[in-house]
Amino acid sequence: MEHYTMNLTLKVWRQKNTDAQGKFETYPVSGISSEMSFLEMFDVLNERLINEGKEPIAFDHDCREGICGACSMHINGRAHGPWAGTTTCQLHMRAFKDGDTITVEPWRAGSFPVVKDLTVDRGAFDRIIEAGGYVSVNTGNAQDANNILVPKDKADAAFAAAACIGCGACVAACKNSSAMLFVSAKVSQLALLPQGQPEKKTRALNMIAQMDKEGFGSCTNTGACEAECPKEISLTNIARLNREYIAAGFSYEK
Repeated sequence: MEHYTMNLTLKVWRQKNTDAQGKFETYPVSGISSEMSFLEMFDVLNERLINEGKEPIAFDHDCREGICGACSMHINGRAHGPWAGTTTCQLHMRAFKDGDTITVEPWRAGSFPVVKDLTVDRGAFDRIIEAGGYVSVNTGNAQDANNILVPKDKADAAFAAAACIGCGACVAACKNSSAMLFVSAKVSQLALLPQGQPEKKTRALNMIAQMDKEGFGSCTNTGACEAECPKEISLTNIARLNREYIAAGFSYEK
């Protein structure tokens, strides 16, 4: 793989806090390695800004291994950038070329208010999980792995749904800012397994009610969420969520 350096122009959204009016600011960066990650490139820029006595650009990050979901950035109009199935922290600068202008902004959704610059508050997702994304288990020694038999196809489907990292790219990509792909993944990973059955009648009802309360929009069925999801969560989970919700509505007793 060829290694090269490049000079870029960054147009970055700067916003002091949730109530402030934000704007794009332009920053030239030079000598950027094609093997840097996108966040490492931002580290270089922030170090320069700090040395110049300026405010560094605020952005979320944690593991930088593509599994925590913190690195929420809209890059040139796409959630997490141009590569499919890739988080921002795993996006490398070889995705761009010398002289490119890159526009970077936070998720644009009313349910994800901007905290500062590129950082948004995704606490709405946490509250949706609190509403029903759990199972009833007794703490203590773990049961043997084969104590409860699970069909292989069900285990695989639950595992695929559990790959959701809650980054919010599905919300950012949807024209209605819908969280249906996220909610459906979290419902599916439990609904497919025996351990998830005790809350079966309330989980979908409570999580969708909380999703609506948080102000997320309705599903558009256009598939933008699946296309932009860095973990490639399938739209079939939304169909499963709809079935769970309808069945729960018929059988739930208050």
